[in-house]
Amino acid sequence: MTQPPPTRFAVVGNPENRRVTLFAGAVRAAGLPAPRVVPWAAVLRDGGAVFAADEVVRLDSPGENAEVDRVLRGADDPTRVEGGARWYARFTAAVGTLSGGVRLDDPAELAVLFDKRRCHRALLDAGVPVPQSPTSGAAAPVRGWDDVRALMAAHGMRRVFLKPAHGSSASGIVALETGAPGRLRATTSVESVDGRLHNSLRVRRITDEREVAALVDALAPDGLHIERWWPKATLGGGRRADLRIVVVDGRATHAVVRTSHAPMTNLHLGGARGDLAAATEAMGARWADALDVCERAAACFPGTLCVGVDLLPSTGWRRFAVAEVNAFGDLLPGLTGLPGTGAEGLDTYAAQVAAVRRRRTPHHPVRNDRATA
Repeated sequence: MTQPPPTRFAVVGNPENRRVTLFAGAVRAAGLPAPRVVPWAAVLRDGGAVFAADEVVRLDSPGENAEVDRVLRGADDPTRVEGGARWYARFTAAVGTLSGGVRLDDPAELAVLFDKRRCHRALLDAGVPVPQSPTSGAAAPVRGWDDVRALMAAHGMRRVFLKPAHGSSASGIVALETGAPGRLRATTSVESVDGRLHNSLRVRRITDEREVAALVDALAPDGLHIERWWPKATLGGGRRADLRIVVVDGRATHAVVRTSHAPMTNLHLGGARGDLAAATEAMGARWADALDVCERAAACFPGTLCVGVDLLPSTGWRRFAVAEVNAFGDLLPGLTGLPGTGAEGLDTYAAQVAAVRRRRTPHHPVRNDRATA
């Protein structure tokens, strides 16, 4: 049988970023030529990029680069929260200027993944468990605080998460709890400085409704998604816990537990890695259900090789819901694959390289680019 030629990778990313460095290292470790790196800055400057028919093209995050962020978001300060709608429009447009090659990230699916309202609707329609949301599929406009209060009242929601529609890394998220008339508490890492919103590394609580209203009114123009607060399971001294599970080519391969005393478990906001063995023991036979939910979520995006699924376990670890599906959710340095997944001993990047090589055998053809407008 004739062997296929060696796989040639290309990656669109920020060359200095560790994501690109780690992926390139995985490619070289597999005995393949180093990938051709096409900078996002060049794509935005030149109005696109063209790839050879046999290049396997991976898109990586455009984040953590001031020049790229300035073009996409229209802001000079990377801590700024505003500009998400502009970022989304310009990023999806830039993806559309890429042509040729064999794509690992479907452009139409990326447009859904980076809109939390559309992503929620796609999961809901596929029967994947998700927190209840009145804004699923952008069904209800959220023009500001009055709309948030009205939607919460109409749907019987006293505790919700408010999420910028195009945000990431907990940027702009507000965990909101309401009680008796006039009583509320908002937990967020957003701070207002000179009338502008900035992400902070400090989680704070706000109990003044006027301050909360001003914050929500400032976030709303970029689009807001509302989800019912999911009561999370706890682990290790009462810390709230959730999981990031990476799904590669349809298989859940890597998992981490994140814990925090705050509603948000992101590591940069004070969250910590939890004990996965303790979590799986708490779940027992339901661990298989957790992985199945994540694989079903990933199946909503068949043209995307790898996604990171944020999974919410309920109190007691009895049920699960998907909070997010992340297109660039594979940055878990040094983490090797789960037993029995075929990714044992491989980090998330090596697992993706191996998946592409399997696809390129005669029995596993790689999906060609379906949208290179």
